[in-house]
Amino acid sequence: MPFAAAVTTEAGLRELYAEPGKPSLAKEVDRLDVHCRAWIAHSPFVVMATTDDEGRCDVSPKGGPPGFVRVIDNTRLAIPDLSGNNRLDSLRNIVSSTGVALLFCIPGIEETMRVNGTATVTTDPDVLAACRVGPVTPKVAIGIDVVTAFIHCGKALRRAGMWDPSAWPDTSALPAVSCILKDHYALPDMNVEAIEQRLDESYSRMWLAGGR
Repeated sequence: MPFAAAVTTEAGLRELYAEPGKPSLAKEVDRLDVHCRAWIAHSPFVVMATTDDEGRCDVSPKGGPPGFVRVIDNTRLAIPDLSGNNRLDSLRNIVSSTGVALLFCIPGIEETMRVNGTATVTTDPDVLAACRVGPVTPKVAIGIDVVTAFIHCGKALRRAGMWDPSAWPDTSALPAVSCILKDHYALPDMNVEAIEQRLDESYSRMWLAGGR
């Protein structure tokens, strides 16, 4: 059911929100400067948002050693594709609709870095070599042509107490992930033990290149 009292125009939004200050607008750059490069080099985790050609959205976490996302030059970066579940949600979106947004996180730092641009699924040998993670050379990389980059303030992570263990919620009442997946799968041949084994096997392959 659609929500009532919907705000559907920018003018309607501006009736509720003040104009952004000049610093909020001035911080946006169209390249990866020395600070952006340093941030990416220290980040072990990035969230990537994509859309399909009908506007349906997907968001996917990507992780690796700090700096696993490689800066190719001042306007391009590349993300190695490591072993996953082969749903290819992000990759299928990119081959049909190239818009992409990234959120880079560094543990312990409340600010994040946002990058918006266009994405390409590439098998360029030079890019794949640049995206090597330890001994693993990916079969595919996600190349990003940067349109904008900027540091996002830490209000959200500060409100969440993201890096403060004393603020973390008590999760003892949550069911095990394997139990949640059993209910989600609703497959008669997938019991909790089989799901746990499947997860263990999947995690044992997490440092392999994506693909078969």
